[in-house]
Amino acid sequence: MRLTRFTDVALRVLMRLAVVENEDPPTTREVAATMEVPYTHTAKVVAKLQHLGLIEARRGRGGGLSLTGAGRSASIGALVRELEGPGDVVDCEGSVPCPLRAACRLRGALRLAEEAFYASLDPINVTELVASPTGPLLIGISSRRPAPG
Repeated sequence: MRLTRFTDVALRVLMRLAVVENEDPPTTREVAATMEVPYTHTAKVVAKLQHLGLIEARRGRGGGLSLTGAGRSASIGALVRELEGPGDVVDCEGSVPCPLRAACRLRGALRLAEEAFYASLDPINVTELVASPTGPLLIGISSRRPAPG
């Protein structure tokens, strides 16, 4: 199972926001720079996470991004399912359909493996992802964030 870049960035944005404590809320541009992700991609991720109610974004002076309570407690498995969307691990019905699709057992086995993958992420939440050593590393990276401008 391989996550899309969008899901990867979304998880990193949530983790970055989970360690914001005694600092001004970071902007989308600052989070993008800290996570070394293009701003435009980060902005799309932020919009989706805001739509899901996981983060709040305030514009203007004193604005920035913050994690909501729902964002802190969000199940990583549920979040990855939502961001990845429905679909099979393999494309049996693609532009050239697989000749085995009518009687193949691989598709079912891959669905079971995919669900086991998600199930292993279900009990983990965003707060747990930033436990030591990750949280202190994120704080260290964040303290070196570039000046706005």
